[in-house]
Parts: sequence; C-alpha cells; structure tokens
Amino acid sequence: MTINHKDQNDIIDFELIKSFEIEEIFNNQPINRLKNDLKVENKTNKLNNLKREIENIENCKLKINASQIVFNDGNHNSQVMLIGEGPGQKEDEIGEPFVGDAGILLNKMLNAINIKREEVYITNVVNFRPPNNRKPDTDEINKYSNFLREHISIIKPKILILMGSTAMESLIGKNVKISKERGKWKEVIIKQKTYLTMITFHPAYLLRQPDQKKYSWSDLKEIRNKINELGIKL
Repeated sequence: MTINHKDQNDIIDFELIKSFEIEEIFNNQPINRLKNDLKVENKTNKLNNLKREIENIENCKLKINASQIVFNDGNHNSQVMLIGEGPGQKEDEIGEPFVGDAGILLNKMLNAINIKREEVYITNVVNFRPPNNRKPDTDEINKYSNFLREHISIIKPKILILMGSTAMESLIGKNVKISKERGKWKEVIIKQKTYLTMITFHPAYLLRQPDQKKYSWSDLKEIRNKINELGIKL
C-alpha cells in the first residue's frame, strides 16, 4: 500500500486508514472531468450528425410515406444496445422506437430480467415507418444497414441484441433462419471492432406467436447471465 501525503499532521489519520487495509493514493490534483465530458459531447455530436444524415436521405420510399424519423431511445452510454425492425404506426406518431404493443411487451421482457428500459439503448434497422407496417425489403435493409453500422460504432455496446429477422438480416445476412440462430452468442465485426451479439425474436412476432415466448425467455436469461458475467452495470 502506497499513500502519498504532504504532512504527517494532515487531518487524515493514515494509521486509521491502514487499520482498515484500504489501498488508496491521495494527491492534491483536481479530478479531471474534462476528458469524460468531451467523450460524452463527442458521442452526442456524432449521434446528431447521423440523425441528420438519415433525415436527409434521398430516394427513399419509407421516408416519403412516414410522418417523421424514429431514431433512438434510452441511454446512449449504455453497454447494451437493442435493435428492432422499424417503426410502426404508434412509433411514427410519437417519434420513438418500441412504444406500441410490441414496446409494451419489450418493457415486460426487460423487466423480467431486472432491466429498466431507460438503462439500455434502442434503435431500429430502418428509421422511417414502412407503408402499412410491412417488413422492409432487402434493398431497404441494405441501404439502412450502413447507417446502422455507424450507429453501433458510435454507441460501442458490449452486448448487441438483434430482435427479429430484419435485424438479423441487416448484420448477419438473409441466408440464415432465426429459428436456428436465435439464442446463440455470435461475434459481429464492425469497423474492425468485434461486438458480442445475441439474436432473439422480435416482440411483435411473440404477440402473433405466443407459444414462442418460452424460447425468448431462454434467450433473455442467457442475456442476463452474460451481463452479470461481464460485470455490466445497468
């Protein structure tokens, strides 16, 4: 144990500290918060720039038919990032992802493993509502996957959760079946950085197929275990 101090007559009783077996280094230098503040500001600026870039996208059928962009929700400093498919009617009206019936179920799913929605970061593959809530086509998924990869590289989560086949197709590929790939940890490489990734069912699918909830519950428990294993604080 090393303790730096200027004067044996300092107010702090160093012998008392030693008796508690505390390892601590005292110095008179102020805490430098500037570096952390700059990191937060830089991330916020990058997210704002990305949002503007998506808002200015051209030749996009989704944008033409949508009311507004649906970009994100939650904590952008979270180490857990959830990716869904695209906005529905309610999301299009409010401007936030997962606020309709699927969002209500998502909140319950997160609560079941002791996670609050505001503790994670949430976005979608596409940021404008597909007409009639249809599934985004392959061209749209590919077009928006570039934005999504940039989005992920800004957040830099320790755990990436892909909810549904559209999110899976965007980052893994379309020649795989979600029924076979869900529940397995994968490594996705984006800009030379590897992200630990779990594929699971989208809440909207579970509303249509409630018998599949048992598989989703298995995935959720695995995600919780991994969060605990990595020491992620939520």
